[in-house]
Amino acid sequence: MQFDVTILGSNAAIPAYNRHPTSQVLNYNGNLFLIDCGEGTQFRMNEFGIKRGNLNNIFISHLHGDHYFGLVALLTSFNLNRREHPLFIYGPLGLEEIVQVHFKHSLTKLSYKIHFMPVFIDEPKVIYEDHALTVETIILTHRLPTTGFLFKEKKNLRKIIADKITEHNIPHHKINDIKRGGDFITETGNEISNTGLTLDPASPRSYAYCSDTVYIESFIEQIKGVSTIYHEATFIHEHEGRATETFHTTTKQAATVALLANAGKLLIGHFSARYEDLNLLLNESKEVFPNTLLAEEGKTFAIGND
Repeated sequence: MQFDVTILGSNAAIPAYNRHPTSQVLNYNGNLFLIDCGEGTQFRMNEFGIKRGNLNNIFISHLHGDHYFGLVALLTSFNLNRREHPLFIYGPLGLEEIVQVHFKHSLTKLSYKIHFMPVFIDEPKVIYEDHALTVETIILTHRLPTTGFLFKEKKNLRKIIADKITEHNIPHHKINDIKRGGDFITETGNEISNTGLTLDPASPRSYAYCSDTVYIESFIEQIKGVSTIYHEATFIHEHEGRATETFHTTTKQAATVALLANAGKLLIGHFSARYEDLNLLLNESKEVFPNTLLAEEGKTFAIGND
């Protein structure tokens, strides 16, 4: 199953050095999820070949403009393209009002239905679920109510060993029971244990998107063992005072979160416009968590346990 994330925008509030405000597209086997929607998101989608027609769910972390100013433009383009299937938008209270006032005063009647799903910050909650994936909120601490999002693959069924089907003459209608962990009784009454018929499935993969936040450890247990974590790292550690003042995180703080969470790998982003050379941030983060990568725009990162 494909499970990866493409970075559309990686900068903080001010675009600089050809870096754009925050936005990402997570792809799970062709099902696209947009995570935040900074200014210019739809241009970056075009540039990187992201098919908007496969996008049905949008997650907005908070109501600072660099995380949603591209949303109305994207929704308008959907309308101009005569989209018909519904769109689900998960975000803070107030987002629906912001969007609707634009359409009200532009006399826009949409060709499709938008379902606004309010997100609250009282405690982590599952806000999306399908047959393969769940999305739950991560409670962060910023100047506005803010959540991250934890995308978790559901546990796969066990893998049946193909040769065992022939060897024990297993009928087709019994295969799913065996995949779910059941034993098998042969025609002669012999019981074959599940462990002799199947292999362990691959470990479920997960992606934690940690948007704007001051350094906190309160959600570490929730994301323990996460395959890949994206965490904002707006400042180098020398500017820790500025990070605290603006409720943001430094490179070393983001790396510490990944370390404590025993993450597989760390992507850092939301870079301040004061830094042209991002290697300054990368090298600092790698001092604490070696498997750190820059969330560079246009790059796609596999979500895995590597």
